[in-house]
Amino acid sequence: MNFIFVSPHFPATYYRFCRALQKNGVTVLGIGDAPYANLSDDVKNSLKEYYYVASLEDYNAKKEAVSYFQKKYGKIDYIESNNEYWLQDDARLRTEFHITTGPDVKEIFFFRHKSAMKEYYAKAKCKTARWILVKEEKEAKKFIDEVGYPVIVKPDDGVGASKTHALKNDQELAEFFQTKDEKITFIMEEYIVGELVSYDGVCDSKGNVVYPTSHAFPTQIMDVVNNNSDVYYYTLDKIPEDLDILGRRIVKTFKAKSRFFHLEFFRLTEDKKGLGKKGDYIGLEVNMRAPGGYTPDLIDFAHSIDIYQIWADVLTFDENREPILYSPTYCCYVGRRNYVSYKHYYEEIMTKYKNEIVFTQGMPDILSDAMGNYFFMAKFKEKKEMEEFICFLTERTE
Repeated sequence: MNFIFVSPHFPATYYRFCRALQKNGVTVLGIGDAPYANLSDDVKNSLKEYYYVASLEDYNAKKEAVSYFQKKYGKIDYIESNNEYWLQDDARLRTEFHITTGPDVKEIFFFRHKSAMKEYYAKAKCKTARWILVKEEKEAKKFIDEVGYPVIVKPDDGVGASKTHALKNDQELAEFFQTKDEKITFIMEEYIVGELVSYDGVCDSKGNVVYPTSHAFPTQIMDVVNNNSDVYYYTLDKIPEDLDILGRRIVKTFKAKSRFFHLEFFRLTEDKKGLGKKGDYIGLEVNMRAPGGYTPDLIDFAHSIDIYQIWADVLTFDENREPILYSPTYCCYVGRRNYVSYKHYYEEIMTKYKNEIVFTQGMPDILSDAMGNYFFMAKFKEKKEMEEFICFLTERTE
């Protein structure tokens, strides 16, 4: 099997996807924008060959790389990046080189456009917020008359929380239309009061969930990005049964195959007229890639598994061959910002929580808006202990 992995060096632990494939006898070929000499030994050792491109934004350069690998190694079986930013190009390359193991350019549309996701959520019998695609202020006001303020506006085709805003009144609505990028199609949704949770994992070639897990996000990414607030989230010690049933159904409905998935939901914390009852899950977004940043590592620490190897086993053998464990623990991620004055310093944190911290590292600038400038991961048996840790790390001097 010949596997092309796009950007195996970023994020820094993504070489583990390649190493796991290599362990299964796969020929792993990398395309990246870092010179070979700058790659870590871990990245170099996980690849059969690496093709450098000056910019991963240059689609033609990546196309030339794939053509080179195909001529040298024969048929390419997979092209994946596991990175939201490159999914569109991944799909284009698959289409041009007739690779059928992942979404093509037509299928990727439903994985990237929020309005298109609504159709599939409906097929999966999952409720979603009411919405419209907005072009004119007049039609937006008509929609707001129905659902009320606040409303959320965000690019229909977008990555992360970029350009996402909550509009709370007519003045903010008018300002949005005065300043919005006319080249971008925006979707407007009713505002939902609820807990943000995810359903993450790996599915096989038939869309069966092989390994699921779930995360809770007390602070919404939109607020983190727009307000530069602290970011923290954690793995749930146990997946709620109703979420597991719903998540499996959605993965099947979207016809996902042999890949990571990251599904986002609001769980209503109060009744919402015209939408649902307290406790109902409301579909937010579907992402057919690994959860962002270093979340795969958080999953590993939380459950004492190797999610990278589980993913590789599914792609190689269409089954998991790793021991599956669900330890009743909480593992959290806390991101801090360089310009914030925190009460407790690094050394104090590392001393106080030396037995609980499992991973700490600086975050690349490109991810820092959503993830913080540096982070700590820590594991706890009790939720209360984890919450105390989060409070300790985010406490400020002011």
